Amino acid sequence: MLAVLLAAAPSIPNDVGGKYVAGAYIVFVLLLLIYVAIMGMKLARIERGLREVAEIAEARKDDVDVDQAAPGRGSQEPSISDSLAPGGSRGSGA
Repeated sequence: MLAVLLAAAPSIPNDVGGKYVAGAYIVFVLLLLIYVAIMGMKLARIERGLREVAEIAEARKDDVDVDQAAPGRGSQEPSISDSLAPGGSRGSGA
């Protein structure tokens, strides 16, 4: 990226305005790099949180599998999802 800026440098006039233009480009590139770094840190934090949630969900799934594997430990009543299903114990929904 620096090579591209240096290659383009001779096309920028050496008067006072050209120095400001070059400075503006440098500031823009720095701000862009800072933005990308901040977004990278935010993405890493989100991935870490998502990994923790996935571990909790996996642990709950393992707990449910263990409960279902033990004979006589299951619930005899219908689950909430069974009672909310269309045509379940709540009627036709009309």
